[in-house]
Amino acid sequence: MKKLVITVALALATWPSFAATSIKATVNGMVCAFCAQGIEKRISSMPAAKAVFVDLKKKTVAIEAKEGQTLDGNAIKAEITDAGYDVVKLETVQKSVEEIKAEVRARK
Repeated sequence: MKKLVITVALALATWPSFAATSIKATVNGMVCAFCAQGIEKRISSMPAAKAVFVDLKKKTVAIEAKEGQTLDGNAIKAEITDAGYDVVKLETVQKSVEEIKAEVRARK
């Protein structure tokens, strides 16, 4: 019995942590920091949004879901469109907003 408990404990300790689920949107029409700030504010107010990152140069908006919640791509697209921008692409990624930020910074 002790061996089973130790085996289970070791398995859980080494279990891979799953990356957060995020949505990346490619957005046309963002031309200034004010545009990026407006989108970030609108998306941040959505109930399932944990973190938001807007990269003006890459025209990318990344939204991370709160733990146990799911992001609605259609609602995100509607928010961005209602703000006056064009959503060209939406994709779900298994990364946190911090991981996406790090990737963007590494490419600069």
